[in-house]
Amino acid sequence: MQTVLITGAGRGLGLEFVRQYLADGWRVIAARRAPSQGLDECQHRYPELLQQLVLDVSEPAQIDRLPALLDTCGGIDLLINNAGIYGGIHQQLSDLDPAEFLHVMAVNALAPLRVTQAVLTHLHPGAAIAHVTSLMGSMADNGSGGDYAYRASKAALNAVGKSMAVDLAERHPVVLLHPGWVQTDMGGPAALIDASTSVSGMRAVIARLHHGDSGRFFRYDGTELPW
Repeated sequence: MQTVLITGAGRGLGLEFVRQYLADGWRVIAARRAPSQGLDECQHRYPELLQQLVLDVSEPAQIDRLPALLDTCGGIDLLINNAGIYGGIHQQLSDLDPAEFLHVMAVNALAPLRVTQAVLTHLHPGAAIAHVTSLMGSMADNGSGGDYAYRASKAALNAVGKSMAVDLAERHPVVLLHPGWVQTDMGGPAALIDASTSVSGMRAVIARLHHGDSGRFFRYDGTELPW
């Protein structure tokens, strides 16, 4: 039986990852910041497969405790760094909140790095690492400007993932995934695709991932994206 650790698992894309991997018979470690009705429903349906952990990735002390919490998990075959935030409304050149900028950077870029550091010794040989990023972190694709905190945080996460792929070459493939514009709390109801479509696509990219793909940036449909 394969095991996946998913951060930000209480809602949105994270919860959909949980549902789909459970339905396929994976053992799922769902790291969530707050109680989740969706996870509780999954727990009732798959009591032997789902383990919930409290993890607020914005709290360094909680990440520091993560290795001890995983000591009885038996090893991990896939890490999905999904937790992330958009940040507040003050992200424009004329109206930027520096404190919020740093908070978004800490959650979206630093936390995935620190979570990966924390679980490295628990990853099975060849286990994959997937970072859920965004096309808004692409320099080449940025034609509209603005959204300084979110764009900068996802560009930083892309750099983190690329460096990680180099440092973990031949040990763990690392992939950067753009989920598309998704109908979640962050994406809003006008978004183009639903969470099920996005997650099933990202899972397909992960499933066919090999070391030659490590450090590359893919859309949920498998299209490679520009940095």
